[in-house]
Amino acid sequence: MLRKTFLPPIADLLAFEAAARHASISRAAEELHLTQSAVSRQIRQLEEQLGMALFHRVRQRVVLTDAGRVYAADVRAALQQLSACTQKAMAFSHAGGLLNLAVLPTLGTRWLIPRLAGFTERHPDVTVNLAARTEPFDFAGTPLDAAIHFGAPTWAGAVCEFLMREEVVPVASPDFCARHGIALREDLTRVLLLQQSTRPTQWAEWFEQVGVATTVALRGPRLEHFAMIAQAAACGQGVALLPRFLIGQELGAGTLVQLFDDAVVSADAYYLVYPEARARSPLLQAFRDWLLAQCAADGG
Repeated sequence: MLRKTFLPPIADLLAFEAAARHASISRAAEELHLTQSAVSRQIRQLEEQLGMALFHRVRQRVVLTDAGRVYAADVRAALQQLSACTQKAMAFSHAGGLLNLAVLPTLGTRWLIPRLAGFTERHPDVTVNLAARTEPFDFAGTPLDAAIHFGAPTWAGAVCEFLMREEVVPVASPDFCARHGIALREDLTRVLLLQQSTRPTQWAEWFEQVGVATTVALRGPRLEHFAMIAQAAACGQGVALLPRFLIGQELGAGTLVQLFDDAVVSADAYYLVYPEARARSPLLQAFRDWLLAQCAADGG
């Protein structure tokens, strides 16, 4: 049960958080459209309820006490969470449902978003919100309902449903190929290799698979997202290993060309991940079924 004793008024918390962030009563008052005396009164009320000082008053400034510093961080996180919950509730008021989905950045922009119209046509009253995430996280600490994850099917407290595997192929711009005379697989050992920072051994695995011995597989600039690597390769800055299903537009337009047929099929895969408690959610089930159909159509 929530005890009122431990739930200060929101107005007092807002005044405290603003003053802590600005280290100034006057700037907090300006932000909150209140008088300085009103903000000071709200902070005093909060300090009286807590039974401790939150600030040291130093001339025209306020400086957080040690306890105040810890409390400010926690209050800020709680206010942000409350704001997110309120936005979520408001979104429900005019819609048939709300799905907050975490996605890998390039997968979201290049693969999922172009297809989402198909889902919203079937479910016009549903709102799908997307957030970028590259690593597993605790669903309990976020407003997110599900995630599209690349890796192993291990996620604490969550269900992992297989979506598809990934084939990466070597690509470069036509101009880069012409300038460097790339004709054989061995030619890639003497050109700049664009590296995916989260998959540092990808080029080494490709060279091993095609039977080319080299000591340069780990050399080259590292970029975090596939979209960055695709852009760098299309601009003639090197050769990239990219998932074929994410660069269909570049291959079709001819800004990138696939150099060889050899593809590395990753041992990891894409999964739809969601908390076990949401496994029976009709909205999540509808999205899962649609997503599985999209992956199957792509050969997943």
